Amino acid sequence: MKINSLQGLLYILAILSLVACNSDDDSTIEISEPATYVFERNGESTVSFGGQTTRIKMSQEIIDALKNNTLADAEATIDAMFAHVEGANDFSEADLNASDKSVRSKTAASRDFFFDNATDAAAIKSDFDGWIQSQVDEVFPNWGTTAVAGTAGVLQEAGGGSNRYVNAKGLELNQAFNKGLIGALMVDQALNNYLGTAILDEAENRQNNDNEVVAEGKVYTTMEHKWDEAYGYAYGTSANLTNPNPTIGDDDSFLNKYIGRVEEDPDFEGIAADIFNAFKLGRAAIVAKQYDVRDQQSAILRTKISEVIGIRAVYYLQQGKNGLEESTIDYGSVFHDLSEGYGFIYSLQFTRNPDTDAPYFTRAEVQGFISQLMNGTNGLWDVTPATLDAVSDAIAAKFDFTVAQAGSTN
Repeated sequence: MKINSLQGLLYILAILSLVACNSDDDSTIEISEPATYVFERNGESTVSFGGQTTRIKMSQEIIDALKNNTLADAEATIDAMFAHVEGANDFSEADLNASDKSVRSKTAASRDFFFDNATDAAAIKSDFDGWIQSQVDEVFPNWGTTAVAGTAGVLQEAGGGSNRYVNAKGLELNQAFNKGLIGALMVDQALNNYLGTAILDEAENRQNNDNEVVAEGKVYTTMEHKWDEAYGYAYGTSANLTNPNPTIGDDDSFLNKYIGRVEEDPDFEGIAADIFNAFKLGRAAIVAKQYDVRDQQSAILRTKISEVIGIRAVYYLQQGKNGLEESTIDYGSVFHDLSEGYGFIYSLQFTRNPDTDAPYFTRAEVQGFISQLMNGTNGLWDVTPATLDAVSDAIAAKFDFTVAQAGSTN
């Protein structure tokens, strides 16, 4: 398989850099990759990513609210959760309500992709606002109506399975929001913000890290903290924050979950370890002041996390296609798969190709894929297997995997 070619090259480069010269005193420093994500200074942990844990928890409550048609003043309630203001009673946890963090403020807000692109940032936030509004205005009032082409409502999966609540075009808006947020928040902030040199090396960060000058009132350097914040978007609610891989996929409904799902596919076995190991070695390189190794690990993370998004986009499109080719179509199941695929396609615009420093797919390309899925009056009700194959082929072609590998059941 070609899937590990770039990983292998970058890993070799990292190993060759494990013994490097310190730029200050020319002494030889060996970077020992830690077994766990544990880093200390003077006996105190220097790892901190509480803001990421908070936003993941907020996001979970938002997607739960999108499936609660009994909410009073539902649109205003969910909007307030999305754009939380410190002290507002928006969530079930007091700590979340007391927080000055919000999900909306960090959606499509990375330094590298959106600092100079306010137009796209505003349009993306508007997409999420629109999914909330449409869920409340279109889907909630039809909660007990059987969905048909052109009419929102509910579709039960075959055999007494789950109820799926879709809009008039067959799209589960809560799934679009959920999977779209993986890209717009978790992936964008990790790959295009905290792992970028614009943030890691901002102002005097490198000089302060070289001299172990910690942030005011903290035990960590700013560079250490920024790397940790990227880590937090993958593992911020893990049962074991220092060694999360034993439960990878079970810790949230966002990036962590789908790293785990891809890991379960034999075609991609090892990707979870690749991601965790790159986070560990990159953080160790910051402690050792070896920034070439740090940047090599950042490239690995951008490659592998982007692959997770691409793989799951193709996976769900292919599962939906398989369902459409059955003699009796289970539209509840098919539309659920395609809605998840829709969200992962949306997330492709936040991926990062380390060779180009651009997303694997532009916003315009993503909108083109979505237009193909939602074409015409009836959207997913009319989509064909040929269209799903065409979009799958186009996505896989940008990555180092095949449609067959990504589309297999796992």
